[in-house]
Amino acid sequence: MLEILKTEWIYFWYYFTLQFSQIFWYWVAGMLIGSLVSVFFKDKIHALMRNMKSDGSSILGIIFASILGVASPLCMYGTIPIAASFSKSGIKDEWLASFMMSSILLNPQLIIYSAALGAKVLCVRIISCFLCGIVAGLVIRFVFKEKSFFNFQNFDEPKNKDIDPNPFMRFFKNLWRNLKATGLYFLIGIILSALFQRYIPQEAIRFVFGGNEAWGVLMASTIGVPLYVCGGGTIPIIKSWLANGMSLGSAAAFMITGPATKITNLGALKVVLGAKHFAFYWLFVILFSFITGIVINLI
Repeated sequence: MLEILKTEWIYFWYYFTLQFSQIFWYWVAGMLIGSLVSVFFKDKIHALMRNMKSDGSSILGIIFASILGVASPLCMYGTIPIAASFSKSGIKDEWLASFMMSSILLNPQLIIYSAALGAKVLCVRIISCFLCGIVAGLVIRFVFKEKSFFNFQNFDEPKNKDIDPNPFMRFFKNLWRNLKATGLYFLIGIILSALFQRYIPQEAIRFVFGGNEAWGVLMASTIGVPLYVCGGGTIPIIKSWLANGMSLGSAAAFMITGPATKITNLGALKVVLGAKHFAFYWLFVILFSFITGIVINLI
């Protein structure tokens, strides 16, 4: 019995150290870049959004808002209050929708994390999240053009934690918060990926997520809802699944539904949207992720 446990531990440690060595420096680089953007560029990015003219081109505004959303270092929890301040400044709902959607799905830190998955997966993630923001803005523009889609009455602009007068101290304090926020999930993600590689057969991953079939994309779209907790923590898991036969389309679907339906932040989103619009949001995310996954697999 002890010999079996020792053997299993050796296998687990091998897979754990393999994943750790492949991803660790991307995690470190992601935190460094994320903190740099948050401390030194966040206000400038948000100022560009706040200064958008309400009489400007709606379509170009949607595209620009989606770009700013990807560049913003905020996750869903921070995006909603800042969007509330944009709304009070007179920013159009379709621009808010585009900014919020792309910001929820992606940020500079997560882009660096995702580089660990390879150039192809990284490009797919950036393009699909950017397009999701644009499509969200277009939907609000043409489907809800006569109605207000958001209700930000109970939200104020978030308190800025980066207030230390010394810029280096601001950066290191932000980096420390980043480490505390992502470190445990990163470790759990590597542990889970090692367990998947050791105990889940390749055939099972390929059956659930592989090939060009709609079933794999649908499974990835739905499993992203309960499983996704932290962007950095899911990178090792996605990497393991891709190595074991997950299709690129299924990975894209998972990377859209996961952050968009993150359980810890959905309560605030429901308050902002209301019951009907909240249900519409869920339907939009699932449909967009499913269609995106199918198209990517066909390509």
